[in-house]
Amino acid sequence: MVDYADLHDPNAEYTMRELSSETMGLQGSRGARDVEITDVQTTMVDGNFPWTLVRVYTDAGVVGTGEAYWGAGVPELIQRMKPFVVGENPLDIDRLYEHLVQKMSGEGSVEGVTVTAISGIETALHDLAGKILGIPAYQLLGGKYRDEVRVYCDCHTEAEADPEACADEAERVVEELGYDALKFDLDVPSGLEKDRANRHLRPGEIRHKAEIVEAVTERVKDRADVAFDCHWTFSGGSAKRLAAAIEEYDVWWLEDPVPPENLDVQEEVTKSTLTPITVGENRYRVTEERRLLENQAVDIIAPDLPKVGGMRETRKIADVANQYYVPVAMHNVASPVGTMASVHVGAAIPNSLAVEYHSYELGWWGDLVEEDLIEDGSITVPEEPGLGVTLDMDAVEEHMVDGETLFDEA
Repeated sequence: MVDYADLHDPNAEYTMRELSSETMGLQGSRGARDVEITDVQTTMVDGNFPWTLVRVYTDAGVVGTGEAYWGAGVPELIQRMKPFVVGENPLDIDRLYEHLVQKMSGEGSVEGVTVTAISGIETALHDLAGKILGIPAYQLLGGKYRDEVRVYCDCHTEAEADPEACADEAERVVEELGYDALKFDLDVPSGLEKDRANRHLRPGEIRHKAEIVEAVTERVKDRADVAFDCHWTFSGGSAKRLAAAIEEYDVWWLEDPVPPENLDVQEEVTKSTLTPITVGENRYRVTEERRLLENQAVDIIAPDLPKVGGMRETRKIADVANQYYVPVAMHNVASPVGTMASVHVGAAIPNSLAVEYHSYELGWWGDLVEEDLIEDGSITVPEEPGLGVTLDMDAVEEHMVDGETLFDEA
């Protein structure tokens, strides 16, 4: 088996911007806060996504737990970065984040899965620092704006292309599950497609998608806000026609109507319509999200915390968004660990709109932690140190990806 921590990388071994504590000459005593990282471990859980849970261990016996966005190669990248943080003080979250970005620059820390891997470690450091200092993670981010954070439920039905079936599910989720914020997919087959590759929507396809929007929004009316997701599927022209076709309905937002790479097209679509446009889950770090905001190419920004760079990076994105009076609706397909990290950020920023919940069909999602999280469509911000969630190790072990190894107990 390859030991990724021992891989040779000249860029990491020699960099002018070396930010380790040794190179920076950090020798001052912190008394009881003189703590060192001793290990970093991961375990992948087979949820509706393969969640990568991360643990950072210290010589003080305190352990921090975080989560990286799912994806192949992420655990290996985290193992690759372990030598860069072992021996460091976990309280230096910002320096260690920048240290990892610099060390991993040759392996793609501008964007992509390398940023995702760093996000997992960074989130675990917030949990760890909160436990060491005896404060909740939101306090590390500047304090609290709200006691609970609104959750929106990503909804699905077997008949996802049937407007009435979607409306039925919307009503069930509102009435039986207690949510007042929902999201449905619009990139669903209408039966009228001629070519799935060209991104073009024929008039009948647009009518079909508008029928889904009409059925759902008219069914729930003011009982719930409803967003609709397109998963980067359509051309610029088709996205503009779709957004225009649903302007008359009470749409919370239309998400990712065009592919993420071309900012000019994204800006054109957003500025063409009164339908609110939400984008952000496929952008990395504040640098990329900033361009969306500065160009006013988005009405609502949707960073995914375990993917975009972690808790402080999401806070930085929210700060930029606040300068443009743009709310933040955090995309989230995480386990309870990553979800609670988003909740702490949602508590600490003024422009928090909601945090996504993508696992309502997975009966054991909440079993991964000892605490009860979602109640009446919101999550109470915990006052316990760190993230405020405790892994149920038996549940984690039961639901591990085949061939995975359970990390050590706290």
